[in-house]
Amino acid sequence: MQRRKEYVDILLAVTADGFIRPVKLKFGDNEVYTVDRVIDVRRAASTKVGGTGIRYTVEICGKRTFIFEDEGRWFVEAKTNNCFNY
Repeated sequence: MQRRKEYVDILLAVTADGFIRPVKLKFGDNEVYTVDRVIDVRRAASTKVGGTGIRYTVEICGKRTFIFEDEGRWFVEAKTNNCFNY
């Protein structure tokens, strides 16, 4: 399945020790997803759509997916038919 880089709005929580945690993700015009849990955070490349940055492995609606932060902008590896793969 083809993927594309889709920039998204992210609501973040920042702890006193500086840890950044994505809380909600807004995809498209009106789809808002709650990040249930952050599983892993590391510098990594997106192998499906290109680009590099901080990769957050997260759980949304019980499914694992990636959210990438790249120089202050956030993106996901979206399906080409505009459906979010969560």
